[in-house]
Amino acid sequence: MQSTPSDRQILSVSQLNRNVRHLIETQLPLLWVEGEISNFARPASGHWYLTLKDDQAQVRCAMFRNANQRVAFQPTNGTQVLVRCRAGLYEGRGEYQLIVEHMEEAGFGALQRKFEQLKQQLSDEGLFDNQHKLPMPDTVGHIGVITSATGAAVKDILSVLNRRFPAIKVSIFPAAVQGEAAAGQIVDAIASANQHGQCDALIVGRGGGSLEDLWPFNEEAVARAIFASEIPVVSAVGHEVDFTIADFVADLRAPTPSAAAELLSPDAEDMLAQFSGFEVMLEEALVRKIRQLEQRTDYLQKRLQHPGRKLQEQSQHLDHLHIRLKRAIKAQLQQQRSSMQSMQTRLLTESPGQGIIQRQQQVNQAVKQITRAVSQQLEKKHTKTAQAMHLLDTVSPLKTLGRGYSIIRDNNNTVVKTVKGVSAGDELKSQLADGEILFSVTETTNTVL
Repeated sequence: MQSTPSDRQILSVSQLNRNVRHLIETQLPLLWVEGEISNFARPASGHWYLTLKDDQAQVRCAMFRNANQRVAFQPTNGTQVLVRCRAGLYEGRGEYQLIVEHMEEAGFGALQRKFEQLKQQLSDEGLFDNQHKLPMPDTVGHIGVITSATGAAVKDILSVLNRRFPAIKVSIFPAAVQGEAAAGQIVDAIASANQHGQCDALIVGRGGGSLEDLWPFNEEAVARAIFASEIPVVSAVGHEVDFTIADFVADLRAPTPSAAAELLSPDAEDMLAQFSGFEVMLEEALVRKIRQLEQRTDYLQKRLQHPGRKLQEQSQHLDHLHIRLKRAIKAQLQQQRSSMQSMQTRLLTESPGQGIIQRQQQVNQAVKQITRAVSQQLEKKHTKTAQAMHLLDTVSPLKTLGRGYSIIRDNNNTVVKTVKGVSAGDELKSQLADGEILFSVTETTNTVL
């Protein structure tokens, strides 16, 4: 079925591009893209326009002035870069493009990104926490040095130690400090030093260099070996401005190998000066102590008394104590007697026998009251019974019969109340007060009163 023109949704070109732009910008997240710069342009507006390409495809890019001002290098055609960007559409020409927010050189940037990722991972695991760092010993008699046996770093360390304190023992655990095999050799050297077990502290480091040169000290294996070391580790990698993963994991960071040697070694001249000062202080302290002891002796001699006087004082004190003890015992006994008397009084007052007597009296009194009440009730009942009997006797049929009346019944023992119920010849019986009379009816007379 073919739709009519009214059913069609018709878009203008600008509406179409706007919808496509909205779809791209909302559906694609923040992207990282690596490629080679070509067609680089920087007009008077300060914005950058370029093309990123590889051997199979290319894409147009724009980096606005507020973003490109933070780029630390000057991009040119042919530069391999890594960009952080968002996908978009230039509506005016309907061209798909990337809006670049951050740009860095690809080689250095990859290493730097790897450095930051490992740094964040180890930090999250707690390898950088101060609570895991070993304290440096107060006095160091034996230092282990892990570095290249022929490099400038070991020479600088030995020179500083020889100048400051030649008596410190030094053990060198040689390891490559550059190249692919360096990380494994550094890990083995740290393990060997711990197995050796005679060093008070370890210096792990090398001289300065590029990020690639210092990379063995950014390897995860080296970081975990430093963290696992039972001997305190001083990291001394590169120059003062260089930072590696080893610096964050180590128990102490030194800006250079020479500075590490100075941190671990005392200055011999300073120690001699300190010893001289200690000698003077010791002599002065001894003189003060002797004088204090002499003064103390004189004071004790003056306080010293004959033991007889002390015995008299103690004997007098003992007498006072004896008197106080007797008074205390007497007062205690008196208090106990009073307490006992009070308890006896209470016992008599609350004696069970006395209570039983009181309860017996109460019971006797209650029995008397109940007996009196029962007698009164019986007398009342007798009086009422006599009255009822008199009343009953007054209305009794026998009483009526005693006054000359009788009750007549037929053969069915039915009381005859009227003449109408009797006929001549009927056999009747009459009940009197003292017996019954049987008779026959000869005649009936109906008398109306």
